[in-house]
Amino acid sequence: MEITLTPAVPILRMHDVAAARRFYLDYLGCSVDWQYGEGDRPVYLQVSRGALVLHLSSHHGDGTPGAAVLVETRGLDDLHAELGGKGYPFLNPGIEDGPADGRTMELVDPSSNRLRFFERPVTA
Repeated sequence: MEITLTPAVPILRMHDVAAARRFYLDYLGCSVDWQYGEGDRPVYLQVSRGALVLHLSSHHGDGTPGAAVLVETRGLDDLHAELGGKGYPFLNPGIEDGPADGRTMELVDPSSNRLRFFERPVTA
């Protein structure tokens, strides 16, 4: 059998499920693909937008708050404009120079996880 590796799916710790849902669904524009657990029980869910897939967990030991995830992006200016129009009161991200002559926009979720949207430079 041929060995096949697929893109990794980060597991990000969340402390407040409602705040995480507001950030990932209302602000970032993700959809919930599935959820396990609710109420006072630990919650584990998958959110996605296009090819971006993230797991969010309130289980003790799943992920460390403050983790960083690099999201390779095309259309960074359009994403920046879209998010700026949402009126989310907790963030006003900018676009900065990034590694390898690219550009980045960093978002911090309610559990202090950092999502770094990275756009490579356009080559001629």
